[in-house]
Amino acid sequence: MAAGFWNDQESAAEIMGTIDRIETDIASRDKVLSSLEDARAALDLLQDMPDPGLEHEVTSGLDRLEHDLQVLETTAYFSGPYDASNAILSLSSGAGGTDAQDWTEMLMRMYTRYAERQGFEVVLTDYMQGEEAGIKGCTLIIRGQYAYGLLKHEKGVHRLVRISPFDANKRRHTSFAAVDVIPEIPETSLKIDIPEDDLRIDVYHASGHGGQNVQKVSTAVRITHIPTGISASCQNERSQLQNKRMAMAVLQSRLLAHQELQRDQEISQVRGVVKPAEWGNEIRSYVLQPYKLAKDHRTGIEKGNVDAVLDGDLQDFILASVRHDTEDRRSSGS
Repeated sequence: MAAGFWNDQESAAEIMGTIDRIETDIASRDKVLSSLEDARAALDLLQDMPDPGLEHEVTSGLDRLEHDLQVLETTAYFSGPYDASNAILSLSSGAGGTDAQDWTEMLMRMYTRYAERQGFEVVLTDYMQGEEAGIKGCTLIIRGQYAYGLLKHEKGVHRLVRISPFDANKRRHTSFAAVDVIPEIPETSLKIDIPEDDLRIDVYHASGHGGQNVQKVSTAVRITHIPTGISASCQNERSQLQNKRMAMAVLQSRLLAHQELQRDQEISQVRGVVKPAEWGNEIRSYVLQPYKLAKDHRTGIEKGNVDAVLDGDLQDFILASVRHDTEDRRSSGS
């Protein structure tokens, strides 16, 4: 390192973060190349000496290789300033009553399973239980290389069609939930000075997900930025201080995204337009009745195995969305 490199801690941290990302990309490429060579050697061996056990191992290895290649291909499209960041994903129920709240909880599980498949860490910072079932909303912080770049196009309204488990007459219902995704901005990159008078801090009793483990001590924290009305909550940590720190980090990321939306039209593509979670605004539909089909209305991608999609098999949708967005930007010259 050059003399005085660490004198500017903010700049140094940003440079080290860039180096880490580049090293991770190189390691991912080397891993794919190594796996490809191993697969070729194993296939050559199978041609000379068939072995069911080795054949099964090779097949599994090729499946993993295909996944790694897809991820590597996708990262080549990323050029946004936040694409390599962690993602803050917020879900909220829309039109559909109890069914919509149940659908929101199903989406929370879907994104959690997707993140786990990618090897990402998922932190549930806040949620609000539904009156009868499901949840009214929640916030997930998904941490991993390119988490935001992969998930940013999931922002929008998601529609579910099924026979309602809450309808005694077993009628078909349509439910909506909204997904919002913003990057988690590292503290070293935050340049927001928030006067204490602009913040309202509320504490309340935290309760475990699903109504379990209700705490008698007020440890959950909600911080509201009074001038904008933007807020963030956290209740999953053990102490009020930890919850306050986590809520503040989420609030600062939301405020930064809000500021950049107002200041720079280009950054408006980071958040997009917020649409109500109701008919006509959906980006993707998940139909379980009278047939089974998950369809993305922006890219036209369809999958018949909706159960697998709801279990986190989102990669085809996400890769198509990344490519679609890149092609749109290239055609528009932006």
